[in-house]
Amino acid sequence: MVQMRTASYLSDGARLHYLDSGSGIPVLFLHPTPLDHFYWLPLIERLSNVRAIVPDLRGHGASELGTNLPVGGFARVPDAPMLNMAQLASDAIALLDLLALREAVFVGCSIGGYVMLELWRQVPERMRGLAFVCSKPQPDAEANLVKRADTIAKARAGERETLFDGMVLASIGATARSRRPAIVPELRSRMMLTSEAIVAVQAGLAVRPDSVSTVSTIRIPVLGISGGEDFAVSPAEMEAYRDAPGGCELHTLPDAGHFAAYEQPATIASLLAPWLKQFGI
Repeated sequence: MVQMRTASYLSDGARLHYLDSGSGIPVLFLHPTPLDHFYWLPLIERLSNVRAIVPDLRGHGASELGTNLPVGGFARVPDAPMLNMAQLASDAIALLDLLALREAVFVGCSIGGYVMLELWRQVPERMRGLAFVCSKPQPDAEANLVKRADTIAKARAGERETLFDGMVLASIGATARSRRPAIVPELRSRMMLTSEAIVAVQAGLAVRPDSVSTVSTIRIPVLGISGGEDFAVSPAEMEAYRDAPGGCELHTLPDAGHFAAYEQPATIASLLAPWLKQFGI
């Protein structure tokens, strides 16, 4: 098991936690919702010469949600507070500042990738490379917006546990569930968001900007890894990263779901490790 140092810091009034291990060029790993840093550990164990910095996103794991989140941006649920991508990007910048890191490589899954796109809009000079795992630049389609409003309603109605039961089954690919049934309770046990956090995350995801045009401005190397069994992000949607002028390397794992990096850490490490070598790793 990889040995990691655990610490915390303050960002916009919330105490946030992160793990830090290894040495080499820093790589910041941003996990998917509703999981936490645990998602990345099997992958990090398979990477050498990497300084892995793994935060729990605001409202996830040991990190506080905080107060005074903006309200009113999600038209379908106008009273919902929003944990938007700008706030999560601000938290990541605060962590870079705390660690006195001028720049880093970023790896993000799902919401983690959406945060990376926001970071590129805000602080491109602090990013050396972007690796997207099951994360697309397109905004929510109408069906997704309807589903997010329904999830918010269920969270507010006290159906948190039922929501998580459904999320874990939908997010893990059928192949992984068949080959390793224990993966379901492993990841289900890491879904610990409060009902308030579920509401804020879903509203924030609903209002995230269309980042397709942002991709055409990315002047640094991009790696994209999609899952053929992913219910949320299709390989076709991730083809949009080919427009990145800094160069894009795309891979599809046909038997992986939305939580691909936890389902197949060895395979993703075999793709990520050689890509990282261009940064001196």
